[in-house]
Amino acid sequence: MVTYAQRRVTGIQDLERRLNEAGYPIGQRLLPLLLYRSSTPTHPTPRPTRILPLLQFIAHPLWRHLFARSADSIESSSTNPHEYMIVDNEPFVNQYISVPKEMNQLNCAAFVAGIVEGVGCAVGLQCQVSAHNAGEGDAMWPGKTVFLIRFEEGVVQREGTK
Repeated sequence: MVTYAQRRVTGIQDLERRLNEAGYPIGQRLLPLLLYRSSTPTHPTPRPTRILPLLQFIAHPLWRHLFARSADSIESSSTNPHEYMIVDNEPFVNQYISVPKEMNQLNCAAFVAGIVEGVGCAVGLQCQVSAHNAGEGDAMWPGKTVFLIRFEEGVVQREGTK
């Protein structure tokens, strides 16, 4: 996937954008599948329509489906009420990818960020998701990745938090 996305790119940001765009339709298709699988005939699983239930859905059932474990943490930004973060200390998608020295800031978890963005937009909570390396200088989790989720103004106003 990385090799395919790497064709005709102008830089790291362009490559991460292409990986994000490749993950987006997967997220849109995963949402109904996971809701169906977690439902029972007598008790259907409701579609998350608010920010916190959506973040819980992403960090637990979605992450378990993709990586066989839950995300490590969910955090809200202290400076911006539109931003939330999902932290993965050891992202599976970054473990087996060799990155050339000239692309050392490449984070292939942008693909997973596209999946998360697809899920968020599929439920009607328009957002933009990006993956950021956060493990530099951290001896315990050198590959730590933070998925920054920025919700649009209208979504936050609908929630009632400003």
